[in-house]
Amino acid sequence: MSDAPEPTLSPNETASAPAEGTGKSILNNPPEAGWPQAPLLIFDGECGFCRRWITRWRSMTGDLIDYAPYQEVGEQFPKISQQEFVNAVQLVDTDGQIFSGAEAVFRALAQVPGKGRSLWCYRHVPGFAPVSRAVYRFVAGHRYGLSTLTRWFWGRGDGR
Repeated sequence: MSDAPEPTLSPNETASAPAEGTGKSILNNPPEAGWPQAPLLIFDGECGFCRRWITRWRSMTGDLIDYAPYQEVGEQFPKISQQEFVNAVQLVDTDGQIFSGAEAVFRALAQVPGKGRSLWCYRHVPGFAPVSRAVYRFVAGHRYGLSTLTRWFWGRGDGR
């Protein structure tokens, strides 16, 4: 591990590379030529709430992030358990690191110029990361009920 300090991400910068030592890696070696060029956000394709939010995030990120339901791509990532896919979105970065839940969402959205504020807060504001993780767990645990609220406030937008 390097003695160099971790570079800071200003609230308006994009996230380019994951911070050293965060996430778990699915690769033992550097990415090969065939590895995806964009990070992949894997979600529950059977969850209407999840599909709605993925549709919104996709409209923000465009080609900067790829999206796929775990039901279609999960077997390609044996280091991510079925339960991890069920519990939270998983972001597989281009270098093979995996991020889950709130951190995965913040990292994905931080790819968009000017949308790095949440990731910056997650990394630097005391208490922000644990509160974000707790809120994510609450939302994920109640996503079917929250699906109705999402429709009321933001419209259908589920891509179906």
